[in-house]
Amino acid sequence: MTCKPEILRTVPLFALLDDDETAVLASQVEVKTFSPRERIYKIGETSGQAYVVISGTVRVTTVDEDQQQVIVDEPTKGDFFGFASMLDQTPHQTNAIALEQSDVLEISREDIAVLLQRKPLAGMDLLTTLGRQFHSSQQLVRLRETRNANEIIEEEATFAERIADSVARFGGSWTFIITFSFLTSVYALLNVILRNKAWDPYPFILLNLFLSMLAAIQAPVIMMSQNRQDTKDRLRGELDFEVNRRAESEIQGLARKLNLLDDKIDDLGGILRGKTSQGHMA
Repeated sequence: MTCKPEILRTVPLFALLDDDETAVLASQVEVKTFSPRERIYKIGETSGQAYVVISGTVRVTTVDEDQQQVIVDEPTKGDFFGFASMLDQTPHQTNAIALEQSDVLEISREDIAVLLQRKPLAGMDLLTTLGRQFHSSQQLVRLRETRNANEIIEEEATFAERIADSVARFGGSWTFIITFSFLTSVYALLNVILRNKAWDPYPFILLNLFLSMLAAIQAPVIMMSQNRQDTKDRLRGELDFEVNRRAESEIQGLARKLNLLDDKIDDLGGILRGKTSQGHMA
């Protein structure tokens, strides 16, 4: 479908063009419509085309080393995709599929060359967009790196949660037991020795009050720390599941390759048996 100049004015990259330049570019580029789930391009294609979303939503994906599909970007109105391969004249490194009925502007390297000749400043908008996509790819790589569950939880822990962990850690140590036993013994001994001058004579009612308050505060703090430990265990379980899923994918891939090799060996065996039979008949 022929592109109208009004469509180009809705694209941020071409917003700086004047009417004449917009008309020239509109006569060169083309608008294509894709149905939901229709493929725009796939990995390895050398169409030499890039695209700008006019309406709808597109999903750009790639495949990692574990043969798992990874979402790279979901461009919407005014966003670009496929520009790196188009400018570098290399095969596409991603798949692009329309999530809904989408109109996209198809642009070639020659169209960009004409644009830059007529409006050099438009190149800065293009570089900005490509830089944004590059940073998105970097962020994707960082997120998919091996994660340490303890480091993630410690980074997200609040000040109150750190205090709860410290209290639970100290309360469950021999240091706390020995210190607590020593202090209570000294407290009781002093009040016994002072007799009538004691501030908390036997049966040490004030001490019982302090101990009750300590127990009332310590119990929920320890429960908070226990909840944090449950969160750690759950995160570790999720990471273990992810590792197991990838391992399963690799094992399945190896199994497919072994089955393929087995079929090839059977084919070669059949060919050799056929040649041997023909030799005997001769």
